[in-house]
Amino acid sequence: MKKEFVVIGLGRFGGSIVNELVELDADVMAIDISPDRVDEFAQIATTAVAADTTDESALRSLGIRNFEHVVVAIGENIQASILTTLILKEIGVKRITVKAQNDYHAKVLRKIGADQVVHPERDMGKRIANNLVSNNILDYLELSDEYSIAEIRANEKLAGSTLIDLDIRAKYGVNIVAIKRDAQILVSPQAIEEIQLNDILIVIGSDLDIHRFEKKALH
Repeated sequence: MKKEFVVIGLGRFGGSIVNELVELDADVMAIDISPDRVDEFAQIATTAVAADTTDESALRSLGIRNFEHVVVAIGENIQASILTTLILKEIGVKRITVKAQNDYHAKVLRKIGADQVVHPERDMGKRIANNLVSNNILDYLELSDEYSIAEIRANEKLAGSTLIDLDIRAKYGVNIVAIKRDAQILVSPQAIEEIQLNDILIVIGSDLDIHRFEKKALH
């Protein structure tokens, strides 16, 4: 069975989610209040519909309750985003992910029952800033306000040492959950695994600990 999603709001963020979901072979209903935007996605999404999602009867008529996951990616109109989320919750949608404009918006969305709140601009800014600041950090994915996963390239300072030699968890409070080595991925590497030059270490921990590890262990 293909996974089924609804994406409401076809701006840059919502549009990119539609494209990615279709690439991943999911069924996607794309909805926007603008017929022009809907036309853009008519050939991409499984179904593309022009509708005002702050109108409960319009949402019900689309059978949205039957979809397992709805993404609310409405752009600047915070009121429409909140009202849409509220109606989806009342209709009984199982899982709702909503794009937040700011922390206040995010707080309201959580209070009314959004399952996941995302800050795409802030998160992308954080990823880019981390990549700019460090030559070793290749990618940075925020898990919460304090915890992240980072991909860090092993340099000469780490190469040739085993994980047990480095004792990274005790010294820095981060865990190496996997090592990317060329086309190979070692998940939950053994303590005796020897790090090689240019291995990509996938580490998880608090933002403070990740930066402490990156500064002290790799410089």
